[in-house]
Amino acid sequence: MINGKSFLAIIPARGGSKGVQQKNIRLVAGKPLIAWTIEAAKKSKYLDRIILSSEDEEIIKVARHWNCEVPFIRPAELAQDNVTGIEPVLHALNNINEQYDYLVLLQPTSPLRIADDIDGCIEKCILQNETACVSVTTPDKSPFWMYSLDSAGKLKPIIKQRKTVLLRQQFEGAYALNGAVYVANTRWFVKNKKFISDETVAYIMPKKRSLDIDTEFDLEICEILLMKSKELNKLEHDL
Repeated sequence: MINGKSFLAIIPARGGSKGVQQKNIRLVAGKPLIAWTIEAAKKSKYLDRIILSSEDEEIIKVARHWNCEVPFIRPAELAQDNVTGIEPVLHALNNINEQYDYLVLLQPTSPLRIADDIDGCIEKCILQNETACVSVTTPDKSPFWMYSLDSAGKLKPIIKQRKTVLLRQQFEGAYALNGAVYVANTRWFVKNKKFISDETVAYIMPKKRSLDIDTEFDLEICEILLMKSKELNKLEHDL
């Protein structure tokens, strides 16, 4: 709790991942992927309650093993590929008895996110008196370097430019959603059914904690980074 406001964290994890089978419970650096998010949430200074939303028995079993509350089972129809990320959140809010001032969405595909990122996003939202705050990072490539191809295979810029820009330093600042933390006033969210609007502010996270797991390659990179982090933590503890 901060400034008298209460916070509900929702971890959405469906079992029908296509890119990486059973992605949310795949072992990464010795733990199920979802465990990294559960542990980070439990270290937050402000979260009053942490719950899982899932239809998958295995994911539910793993989440409970890592001491995450599972107050309901998500209906199968809300775990399909064509379901937006908003609908499971609304379902979760409608299936708990308590009411919370703010909700915090924590996707399990962001295992490098730490408690400081969760709390930093919450603090920015509350201390600036904003309705919503989401985490972002600098993209690998500027959108001004992105093109589509026409029928003849010729490059067509996604964003129209008055002149060609070749130097990275000449690009306008750009940020991309990293999927790690979404915070919103609960009443505002229920009314607007979205996290992103003209009222939403950004919490900037470093690239090293912004990896969003979507492919096997992402998992391999994540394994390396988490193992390196564990080794550094062990070294600091030994010293």
